[in-house]
Amino acid sequence: MLMLSMSIADMLEATGATLLCGDPERVVTGVTTDSRSVEDGSVFVCFAGERVNGNRFAAQAVEAGAGAVVLTEDAPDGLADLADAHGCALLRAASVEEKTPDDTDPSATEFLLRLAAAWRERNDQWVVVGVTGSVGKTTTKDMLACGLATQFATHATKGNFNNLIGLPLTLLAASPDDEVVVAEMGMNHAGELARLTKVARPTVALVTNVGTSHIGFLGSREAIACAKAEIVRGMTASDAATGSVRPCLVLTEDNDFGTLIDERFCQPAGVEVVRVGTSAASDVRAEGITLDEQGLPSFELAFGDGWHERVALDTPGRHVVSDFLIAMAIADRLGADRSAVAQAIAHMPQTHMRLEVLTAPGRPRVIDDSYNASPNSIAAALDVLCSMECDGRRVAVLGQVGELGSEAERLHGYIGAYAAAKPLDLLVFVGGEDAGHMAEAARTMGFSEDRLEVLPTAQRALEVIGPVLAEGDLVLAKGSRSVGLDVFAKGVLA
Repeated sequence: MLMLSMSIADMLEATGATLLCGDPERVVTGVTTDSRSVEDGSVFVCFAGERVNGNRFAAQAVEAGAGAVVLTEDAPDGLADLADAHGCALLRAASVEEKTPDDTDPSATEFLLRLAAAWRERNDQWVVVGVTGSVGKTTTKDMLACGLATQFATHATKGNFNNLIGLPLTLLAASPDDEVVVAEMGMNHAGELARLTKVARPTVALVTNVGTSHIGFLGSREAIACAKAEIVRGMTASDAATGSVRPCLVLTEDNDFGTLIDERFCQPAGVEVVRVGTSAASDVRAEGITLDEQGLPSFELAFGDGWHERVALDTPGRHVVSDFLIAMAIADRLGADRSAVAQAIAHMPQTHMRLEVLTAPGRPRVIDDSYNASPNSIAAALDVLCSMECDGRRVAVLGQVGELGSEAERLHGYIGAYAAAKPLDLLVFVGGEDAGHMAEAARTMGFSEDRLEVLPTAQRALEVIGPVLAEGDLVLAKGSRSVGLDVFAKGVLA
């Protein structure tokens, strides 16, 4: 349900937009950037994208019952008359000249950010949980949403709506009746998280890790760490329905930039750092982690005050234990019941296309982790593949990774070398030049040419590899979203 409720007049004041026609006292409800999802009385914000220009669909939105349409271009002839006839307000977003690298329509983006900031200010009762990091953001966000929902009215980012457009849409979809908003925040460039956190104003936040995602844009892992730590800039204390919550940032104990983030960002802002991990020094820790035949972890969950409970997760992989611990630390900060949260997260449904184990009669098992990838997450997925029980062959189908810039050849080489060290019966690399770099590194590490394939597309991989797979085989499909390995995963099971 779309939850924003605001008068046109208040919207104009909040965003600096200009009213072209319509009743400023009209109250609109809900916001969308897709003309196909316009509901009666909602706001349609036109984005002039690289492939689709939303301004061209303004008339369609008016006729669909929009309460307001926000243009970023001059209104075409006849649109104002059409809007008047349907009781729809027309607004022109304030002009914004400065454009960030990923921003196709800065005026529309800034309109959404300003509107979301105003809605957040009206709903100061929310405790906003900011979720960022290089790998594991969505898994951790899903764990938080599942666990916190046992105690509080909780709203969370849908899918990975976590950028300069997705974050404001997440806030604008939250209700005044919500107590906690779990907001995933992604970034590609320095300064983006600073803009997002200024709007969301989280009370508690987390950085899952600092990897190599977007290193092509930011240049180094230290720069990535600093960009992630921007989330601290908007953090504020909260005296909300969940109780008085003091700001904190949760980090893993093995985050090699943890000290930098603490000293350079958290301490000056008065934000406490809470650490999770496996050592006795961690505030929340996992003791005695073991994996069963399906790669599912179990361990003793322990808090610094002596509380402990045995937990077994339904999500495969040792690496997800860190995500679980982060979620538990946040939930504890909000005063949630530890046991209820832990058990809810332990048995939550798997997230689609993220280490999702799929089966079909007479077909192999497929670990579909095709939503996106980084070098770190590919290594973790390979660990999962090799930890699970398998009656047939273990097969890894790995797509190349995007946004690595000048580091692409070196990092793809690491992926290939890591894969070559695993006990795989078949190793398939999918993509262009970077797939070749992975294959070259695998060969250098001694992986047999007879068990190695390099293919240009997911469809070609399906055509070549699909027919040789059999029941009992265990197959991992993992790569950047642009490679589209979900086509392979679905096709193998068809």
